[in-house]
Amino acid sequence: MNELFTKIKEQVERHQPTIVLPEGTDERILEAASKLAKDRVLKPVLIGDKFEVQAKADDLKINVDDVVVIDPQTYAGMDEMVEAFVNRRKGKETEETAREKLLDVNYFGTMLVYMEKADGLVSGAAHSTGETVRPALQIIKTQPGIKKTSGVFVMVKENQKFVFGDCAINIAPNSEELAEIAIATAETAKVFNLDPKVAMLSFSTKGSASSIETQKVSEATKIAQQARPDLVIDGEFQFDAAFVPAVAQKKAPDSPLQGQANVFIFPSLESGNLGYKIAQRLGGYDAIGPILQGLNKPVNDLSRGCNASDVYKLALITAMQAINFKITH
Repeated sequence: MNELFTKIKEQVERHQPTIVLPEGTDERILEAASKLAKDRVLKPVLIGDKFEVQAKADDLKINVDDVVVIDPQTYAGMDEMVEAFVNRRKGKETEETAREKLLDVNYFGTMLVYMEKADGLVSGAAHSTGETVRPALQIIKTQPGIKKTSGVFVMVKENQKFVFGDCAINIAPNSEELAEIAIATAETAKVFNLDPKVAMLSFSTKGSASSIETQKVSEATKIAQQARPDLVIDGEFQFDAAFVPAVAQKKAPDSPLQGQANVFIFPSLESGNLGYKIAQRLGGYDAIGPILQGLNKPVNDLSRGCNASDVYKLALITAMQAINFKITH
């Protein structure tokens, strides 16, 4: 485990938050939950039929003796949860539809977080992003002043770390949404002990090209700067002008970034998704995420191609988000 996660683990261990892992019969989830419990770093909770979870763990020779397993079918607090869910949905669910929906492991797990019986949730190993995010948006909802959630990746290689956003949720954000993503991503960077220096990316640097696309990024930069003058946010930038000091000196000598950006905001989901995967596959960076931001409580989405180590790391990140949320709220 690299230095970043060693530090996160040390901080999380002191607080012992509870993290829900709804996909209780997935091999990767079982392996990560077992290791999290063994390491005593946080309290993992699996969702599913207890006999099925135990049988799968036994087949895989994974010890889950120290892992809490909750079965929605037999959950003693279901009546209370149904009532809370109906109230939260404000007329969009009846008691009957609520009971049916709460048998879904993601809805059930999200309600545990909403009702403060757990501190965060990690899902997506066997579910789509929509199946993970939809319950969070309906139940936990976005923080005041934030219109949309967004997804970022922490890119880690040895002692280097950067944050890329939005690489997971918003297909074509407008200027206001892009500014919101930039601010939220800067705050996420702080969770990883980064002093955020935010570059708003484009195929133009400070007006070297002009189009609807570059103007969108330029306008987003102005909105973000006005909203949060305390943050270092600048743009629009080509990647090399944001990252290479010598290029920055030529293309944007007056920028406060000076080629030292560590947070990169992509103008579209297409570019963000391509960007993080190029860095991952060609650059050899670990891509941790997507980490969802802008929600009232931490819910994070795994890639369905993840391994047990990815689950372990994202659980740590989710726990760290939960700790920071409690401190700041």
